[in-house]
Parts: sequence; structure tokens; C-alpha cells
Amino acid sequence: MAEDVSPDRFRSVMRHVPTGVAVVAAATDSGPAGLAVGTFVSVSLRPPLVGFFVDRTSTTWPRIEPTGRFTVNVLAEDDEATCRAFATSGGNKFDGVAWHPSPKGSPVLDTALAWFDCELNAVTDAGDHRFVLADVHDLSARSAGRPLVFCHGTYQRLGDQPTTTRRV
Repeated sequence: MAEDVSPDRFRSVMRHVPTGVAVVAAATDSGPAGLAVGTFVSVSLRPPLVGFFVDRTSTTWPRIEPTGRFTVNVLAEDDEATCRAFATSGGNKFDGVAWHPSPKGSPVLDTALAWFDCELNAVTDAGDHRFVLADVHDLSARSAGRPLVFCHGTYQRLGDQPTTTRRV
């Protein structure tokens, strides 16, 4: 680590970088398990791959990882309470959350803006986190809606509806 970049300084500057938030969820032997992530990214189109980072101290990821499959649920702008519930440690995070199984059996949150049905591809150490790479086997999105965004230490909503642009 660079000597001039302390964790506090790094966090302070990264607060200016907006991120979408998602819930990673799996069906486990003890019931559905899920956790909130703010690092969901598209990795590849061919083959379709996505990724996200999980804190090494997570107590939920060790329940999800052995299943080898999970969904990534992109949260909609009205899902702040859902995000807060899945960002906490312990308890029944699915209490009061409507969901249905994906084609591969993982939880799809009914209010999700989009979801990705995934199988675990690889997990790589990345500092105080682990990078999870996943193969996408199915996916879907609502026809309208906006994502929940986290920036400046708070949940935010996008101000304008997206416009349709033509690819050149």
C-alpha cells in the first residue's frame, strides 16, 4: 500500500464515486441467504460474466459460496429499506421481502430492477475483500425504473429518466 494513502483517506475520496447496489442471494440448506454489495460489474459479454467484491469478514458469503449458484438482484430506487436489511449482519434478512426462485432456484427479489442467475466461476483474494467472478445463465430486467445509487455516504436516486440513445 502506498504510504500516503491511508484507509481513511482512501474511503474519503471513494465516497465521491457513485455505485449501484445489489443483493446477492442463494438458496441454502438453512433457507435463503443474502448480502448487499456495492461493487457489481459486467466483466465479459462472451461468455457472459459478472463480478462483485465481498468483504473478507462477511458471515453470509460463507453460506452462499458452497452452493455454487446465486442471483444478483440490482436494487430499484425504492429499495433502500431492502438494501439496509441485507447490509446488516445476522438476522433473517428475507423477513418481509417478497421473492421467487430463479430458473436455477436462487432467490429473485420481486422488487429488483434487474436480476442475474449465476454460477460461481472463481473467487480471488483482493486485499481485505474477495472478488467473485460468475457465469450468467439467465437474466431479466423490468421495462422501466431507476436503480438505487450509493454516493457521498448516502443512498440516492438518479434525477433524470434515461433517454434512448442509438448506438453508432
